[in-house]
Amino acid sequence: MPAFLIDNLKILNEVIEMHWVWIQNTFAKKQIQPRNKSQKPPMRIRTLLNQCHYLKSFVYENEKLQQHDGSMSVIVDIRPRKNSQPVCSGCHQRGGVYDHLRERLFEFIPIWGMTVFFCYTMRRVNCQACGVKVEAVPWCDGKNQLTKAYQLFLARWARKLSWKEVAESFQTSWDKVYRSVQYVVEFGLKNRGLDGINAIGVDEIQYAKGHQYLTVVYQLDQGRKRLLFVGKERTVKTFLGFFHQLTPDQIDSIQYVCSDMWKPYLKVIKKKLPHALHILDRFHIVAKLNKAVDEVRREEVKQLESEGYEPILKKSKYCFLKNEANLTVHQEERLSELLKYDLKSVRAYLLKESFQAYWQYQSPYWAERYLKLWCNRAMRSRLEPMKKFVKTVRRHQPLMNNWFKAKKAYSSGTVEGLNRKINLVTRKAYGYRSYDVLKIALFHTMGSLPEPEMTHKFC
Repeated sequence: MPAFLIDNLKILNEVIEMHWVWIQNTFAKKQIQPRNKSQKPPMRIRTLLNQCHYLKSFVYENEKLQQHDGSMSVIVDIRPRKNSQPVCSGCHQRGGVYDHLRERLFEFIPIWGMTVFFCYTMRRVNCQACGVKVEAVPWCDGKNQLTKAYQLFLARWARKLSWKEVAESFQTSWDKVYRSVQYVVEFGLKNRGLDGINAIGVDEIQYAKGHQYLTVVYQLDQGRKRLLFVGKERTVKTFLGFFHQLTPDQIDSIQYVCSDMWKPYLKVIKKKLPHALHILDRFHIVAKLNKAVDEVRREEVKQLESEGYEPILKKSKYCFLKNEANLTVHQEERLSELLKYDLKSVRAYLLKESFQAYWQYQSPYWAERYLKLWCNRAMRSRLEPMKKFVKTVRRHQPLMNNWFKAKKAYSSGTVEGLNRKINLVTRKAYGYRSYDVLKIALFHTMGSLPEPEMTHKFC
């Protein structure tokens, strides 16, 4: 071999050794190890999004940290898959791309205290049926700035906390929480089922200062108690609005209905549910009886004062109105002392206590017979408030007797319990300023409405 070739090979070997030493030193300083082909790539935010919020026909691309409205946010770019056609927002059919609009940001569920946005350039569809329309995307509806997943996330938390607390906890506004709840409620009302309703209860509740009432209708079936209807005012027209939502078959399936003695409700039930067993509200009957007993006591207090007798009935209201099992020790002693006197209030109290035996009967026949005897006894008591109560009982005696025909399975006690829950919902928010907002809040909490399906449960 010629001498010049040998010299060139030596020089080439020296250069290769120098490069190899440099490569080793570089890896040692940066602590970089060459990745094995079997080793998985590092997990990214887009990897998590594909697992919990997969979007068909779209791809999560770049994610970056960026300032938005004065705070650090995570921006995730979305692009359509290659050769995919956009979906028309009108008829939901695929069509060709007409043009592109500006980029839009869609707010997603926050992570680590930072807001998350999807960034996407909307396309317009050249639809043969609808003309040129903006495409429909799976993560959002219309011009809404919140994604469906974020709206469902806020709505679920709004069922546990007040809307203001939810807004403060997730660094958003009250309006966004309200719109999220509204979206979930509208979806639920549109997709709920009203078949197979066997028992309902109707009542009115006061929701604002003055005589402003809501008519509420509940389903009272065993294992299925929910709010079915909310209407403004307590009129015939309002209650008829509930039956306008039902089909004739759904109305025929109602076998039991519970209500109080409010005449508009009685009129509508008689017209729309003649086949159903109408059960009168036990709670309101007992409330009217207690009102009559207290009226007797107040009249007697005024009479004794005018005649100059000692005020022996002073501070005795709840001694006569409470059930015996609920009396305090002091009230028991006070009642025992009062029962020694021959007073009108004592007679009214004894009538009230004897009326409780009516609810203990099992047979409708014997319950009706006992009620007639009790009414005759009360009419001979010469107590005008009690006689007025007897007239009310006699007018509604068939409806009261239906409670025994239904085997005591349904009563308005459940209705009153649900009304109490309405009061808690209102009190949690310190009241609602408008009827529409209150209606949405009640359906959201008590309607047992179906929710939009998501690939992942975020809360």
